[in-house]
Amino acid sequence: MTEILDIWSYLSEGPLLWLTVTIFAYLIGLGCFNLSGNRPVVNPVLISMVLLSALLELTDTSYATYFEGAQFVHFMLGPATVALAVPLWQNWQRIKESAIPMLAALFVGGTVSMISAVTIGYACGLRGELVLSLIPKAATSPVAIGVSEAIGGLPTLTVALVLITGVVGAIVTTPLLNALGIRDYRGRGLATGIAAHGIGTARAFQVHGTAGAFAGIGMVLNAIFTALIAPVFVHLFF
Repeated sequence: MTEILDIWSYLSEGPLLWLTVTIFAYLIGLGCFNLSGNRPVVNPVLISMVLLSALLELTDTSYATYFEGAQFVHFMLGPATVALAVPLWQNWQRIKESAIPMLAALFVGGTVSMISAVTIGYACGLRGELVLSLIPKAATSPVAIGVSEAIGGLPTLTVALVLITGVVGAIVTTPLLNALGIRDYRGRGLATGIAAHGIGTARAFQVHGTAGAFAGIGMVLNAIFTALIAPVFVHLFF
């Protein structure tokens, strides 16, 4: 047992170990998702987060040590985001035709997201920087962090809220939109991208290519909207 612990201690210091573990955790989550018949509640991102968190806790591994390997995956977020331009270009004509409804949906969705976050926060007894940290929760992580810092929130708390928002959004959007009778993949995708940023966009691509394309543009537009409007919102109401 001592030899096994010594080997684990040696391996755990290497960044490639945690990169491999991260990939395997996601593959396990993806396998569970496929076995479930693509049920949104069996979200591969959520499963991999739970597995990785449990492993880090059991092995008493710090997040800093883990991130030395996970940063390779983090780096790939840039190229993955740029790659969203391909389906956007393929659906560009449809996007232009829907420009006005999309902008209206963006304004309503982004505004309601901020107002509802503050309202629920106050109802739960949150005040000050805790409430401010809730405001950019629907934006993608890099933008949400910058906005949180600019308005006086706690960036680390905002990141956690962004992840929770994305996972919950990816789980509930498909059954919710089905229940509401919304069949147009343009509207479904845009709503998912605005509400659940990158994780929701990934889920939208699993459902339909058009939904994924519109989710991608919804994610980008909501990031811009949040960065511009959140400081004004805070100035007016705080």
